[in-house]
This record gives sequence, C-alpha cells and structure tokens, in this order.
Amino acid sequence: MRKVGCFGLIIGLAAVVALFLVVQGWGGAGPAPRALAVQVPQGASLAAAAVELEKAGAIRSATRFRLYARVFGSGDPIKAGEYQIPAHASQSDILKLMQGGKVVQRLVVVPEGYPSVLVHDALMKAEGLTGTVPVPAEGSILPDSYAFERGDTRAAVVAQMQSAMKTYLAKAWAARKPGIAVSTPQQAIILASIVEKETGKPSERRTVAAVYGNRLRNGMPLQADPTVIYPITKGRPLGRRILRSELHAKNGYNTYAEAGLPIGPIANPGRASIDAVLNPAQTKALYFVADGTGGHVFANTLEEHNANVKKWYAIRKARGEM
Repeated sequence: MRKVGCFGLIIGLAAVVALFLVVQGWGGAGPAPRALAVQVPQGASLAAAAVELEKAGAIRSATRFRLYARVFGSGDPIKAGEYQIPAHASQSDILKLMQGGKVVQRLVVVPEGYPSVLVHDALMKAEGLTGTVPVPAEGSILPDSYAFERGDTRAAVVAQMQSAMKTYLAKAWAARKPGIAVSTPQQAIILASIVEKETGKPSERRTVAAVYGNRLRNGMPLQADPTVIYPITKGRPLGRRILRSELHAKNGYNTYAEAGLPIGPIANPGRASIDAVLNPAQTKALYFVADGTGGHVFANTLEEHNANVKKWYAIRKARGEM
C-alpha cells in the first residue's frame, strides 16, 4: 500500500510539474531576444500566423502555440497586419496582440507648405507602401501626418490626403468671411499657398493674407518672391538669389510680372493659412518687409514701406549679408 501511495504521489507531482510547464510555456517569457516585426497576411489563419511567428523567432513552436491558443486563448479571431512583437513576449501576450489588431502604424508626414514634389518624394521613400503614383496636383494635399500599414498602396494614401483637403476646404469655405478678395475655393488655395510660403509666424498669417487681399482689390501685383521661384524649381529650394531676368519672366506664376493670382497654387497650404485667407485681418496695409526677427513690418503707404525697407537693408548690412 505504501508503494502505491508513493507512486500516486509521484504521478501527482509529475502532473503538477507538467501543468506548471504548460502554463509557464504559455504565459512565461518568450524566446525573442529583441523586438521583432511579424507580418500576418490578409486572410491568414491562426496556423499560418503561428508559422510566421516561429520563422521570426517570436515563439519556439507553431504547433504548441496553436495548441495552447485553443486551450488558453479566448477564441477571438486574429487580424491581419504588421505586428511589433516585444522582446521576450509571452505566447499569451502575442495572441492578445494579434486578436486586438494592434498593428504597427507607419506615418507619412506632410509639413505645412510642402510642395507636391516633396510630398511625392516622401511617399516614394516611405518603407512599407506599395505601387507608384504621379506627383499630386499642387494644392490638393492637406498637410498632416497620415498613418498607413505595410502593404498599403501609395495611391490609397494620396487619396486619403486629397480627401482630407477637400473636406477641410469645403468646411472652411462655408464659414468664410463676407467680402474677401477670393471668389472660389481654388482661388483660396492659391492665395493660401502664397501666404504659407511668405510667413512662418502664426500671428502674422491673417495680416499677410489681408495685405494680398488689399492688393488684389486695388489691381496691384502681389510681388511675392515664392511665385517667382516656383516655376523654376516646382517648389524645391532655389539655393541662390532670384535673378533680375526671373523677376520679369511671364509664366503664369510670377506675380511681379503680372497682376492678380498665379495660375495655380505654389505649395500645399495648411489649415491655418487657408483660414487666414478666408478670415483675413482688418487692415489697410499694402506692403510688408522682413523685420530681422523672423517676422515682418507692415505699411499702408509706399513711403512708409520704403522707410521700412531701408531699416531692413541696414540690419542685413550689419549682419554682413550685403
């Protein structure tokens, strides 16, 4: 009887140890020495996902993972996508991660005032996107950060960017101030793109927009340097001073050579610049020039403006820029 009792005790202890090992294998630290990226294809089963996890080194055995998932898991379906598996993640945590669909979110960032050639560069460089796209129409992209998953197409991301611009512009146009200088949403985007390139100071945007609006009403040329540069570089940095011949070039964009708005936007303006054009400041100013601090000084008359220009030249001379 004593031998039977000892044998039963050994069996019991073995069962406890086996259960401990199973639980530890499911909830204990996994084999991955560092964070791993694992792609679960669209429509993949748990078995197919387990194979990918084993290949990546996130789990030791795809067979055991499936078995443990059936016994200890919730039974919820897994979701496709790219997953970042933390170092030494347990099999339990990995299953929860895939069932929760917490996939890696990648971003394409479009800063305010980015020209479309640079948006295109960013899209083509974005790791994980597929396919090719032409350079988007200038002014059609709303600057923002756009999330995507590995395998998404560049065309889909561009469509998302352009849809965001259409939605925002429609809302902003509906709330526009009466009597503004632009008469269509497209004109608003064109002028907003100039405002975007002329000042990076948020407090000035509405005043800069008002100056250009006043000049448009008076039939004066806008005389915005960025409109001279755009047809030369399509928005990329010029890297030198504007040539006198370029100031006189008639190409549809140059606002020194022709009055009125350019034939199209010169960048993709952000929300703040669009809002500034549709709700400009109350001012009679017709001129502005840099003030040496990153902002501008505004003037109602040419005489005042010329005096401000003299001060700006003196600042530049003192800095050794002239």
